[in-house]
Amino acid sequence: MSRKTAVIGGGAAGMMAGIFGAYAGDDITIFEKNQKIGRKIYITGKGRCNLTNNCDIKTVIENTPVNARFLYSALNRFSPRDTMEFFESNGLALKTERGNRVFPVSDRAGDVVDTLLKVSRQAGCKIVNKTVSDIVIENGIVKSIKVENKFLEFDKVIIACGGKSYPLTGSTGDGYEFAKKAGHNIIPLKPSLVPLETVEKIPSECDKLLLKNVSLSVFDTLTNKRIYTDFGELQLMKYGVSGAIVLSASSHIREMQSGRYRLDIDLKPALNEEKLDARLLREISDRKLNDYEYLMHAFLPKQLINFFIEKSGIPSNKKCSEISRTDRKSITSALKKFSLTVKSYRPLEEAIVTSGGVDVKEIEPKTMESKLVKGLYFAGEVIDVDCYTGGFNLQTAFSTGVVAGEN
Repeated sequence: MSRKTAVIGGGAAGMMAGIFGAYAGDDITIFEKNQKIGRKIYITGKGRCNLTNNCDIKTVIENTPVNARFLYSALNRFSPRDTMEFFESNGLALKTERGNRVFPVSDRAGDVVDTLLKVSRQAGCKIVNKTVSDIVIENGIVKSIKVENKFLEFDKVIIACGGKSYPLTGSTGDGYEFAKKAGHNIIPLKPSLVPLETVEKIPSECDKLLLKNVSLSVFDTLTNKRIYTDFGELQLMKYGVSGAIVLSASSHIREMQSGRYRLDIDLKPALNEEKLDARLLREISDRKLNDYEYLMHAFLPKQLINFFIEKSGIPSNKKCSEISRTDRKSITSALKKFSLTVKSYRPLEEAIVTSGGVDVKEIEPKTMESKLVKGLYFAGEVIDVDCYTGGFNLQTAFSTGVVAGEN
């Protein structure tokens, strides 16, 4: 007689746990409190779903700043290559883009969800759209779960409820409460892959201004070290900064203190200071009678000009013909190093990933079973493991889900 297994959470980890649990011969029921599975998958990769990274296991480990060693067994069982083969063999065509990020050819996150749903049904999983409110444990063994005031008996329970970021997708921290009640230690939660608030007030005209093809470097002023650099899109917001390269940068800021971290934005990364000065001279020559403010239209989006002028320290009404060599140095320096100071993370609810969670010391890495409660397993973001952007977090969810399901 097959074991009865309840999977709590129909996200990336929960669906994979259900599918591979069914493949292993278990009678699987996936409990998802939303009316649709995979709500968080729909919003990953700007709705395109960066589902893994086309790389080896070593690269995944290198992109996991928190508890990477815990993942060795899971990644060896289900690697990025296995993820790609799983989806492609089930009819989802994939493509690899910059940074080895893997997306569906269709650019539709919904196709990833549809594939998981189709395969789970083929495997024989039952999906129930109801909320689990409790897990009953007796003498250190899982006995049942409570669903809408009814107690349902199960031999195994897999907690795959996600973290506490993006609560509208259903990630409201239920898994931590279940784990805590079962006796597990929860490493304090904090946001990862999250926008950043700045000490500097961003002018209202710059709110939501998207800067493409800029370079970002993050410096820890306490150690005077550069801790991160990237190239891509950055978005100015009324509270600070967001955008792909900022989200990645945030996960490298491990000890948040207001004023400790400096963001240096290179607004013209394609030009070094010498070439930028030569261009500046040409533009000045063409606009001798114009003000400095007008000159900057040749270099920046109009919404950014006043903010930039303020930071460069040159009066906006200074005539181009009066701009000195020292002024030019200030302008090129500000274009190459437009600096902002980090004040704090944005709230956890706005983070893509929750850092912290169930202590990995209390989970058996080869099976994902609790070391404290027999028959209780964990998968995905509820575990204290988090990665950088690039498909690594979803890969972790898939790998831990497969291992939990099979065991």
